Amino acid sequence: MVTNLLKLAVGVDDPGHLRSRQARSINAAGNVLIRTRMKPKRTGELLGGGSLYWVIRRLIQVRQAIVSLRTDTDYEGRNQCLIELAPDHVLVQPVRRRPFQGWRYLRSEDAPPDLDAHSEGDFVDPDMPTKMRAELKRLGLI
Repeated sequence: MVTNLLKLAVGVDDPGHLRSRQARSINAAGNVLIRTRMKPKRTGELLGGGSLYWVIRRLIQVRQAIVSLRTDTDYEGRNQCLIELAPDHVLVQPVRRRPFQGWRYLRSEDAPPDLDAHSEGDFVDPDMPTKMRAELKRLGLI
């Protein structure tokens, strides 16, 4: 069974902003490194095709494939988890989500579907301003 992670993108305005912030966290393999305090216990389920879904402005909007999970220590010697993500951002059908701390597991059957250029009217420009996207969603246009 494949499991995913759900994480808040704190201080991020839209998917384009997330992409630009992650540009500072690219490793030698070209993947993105995310640091978190606790390591997920269900690593086998996550590494078997799982993704990290990003909540941006209270909407699940983007997913990135999980490449690896490993334990590391920070500059004060405390354990932390490094989540290595594929650099590709896949837009997903926006789904409202309440704020939470840390990360949460997200079952595959509960994960929003991917958007692509062939979706029937569902494609949303990743650089569209958040307020505009929210208003269009409220009006039922996206």
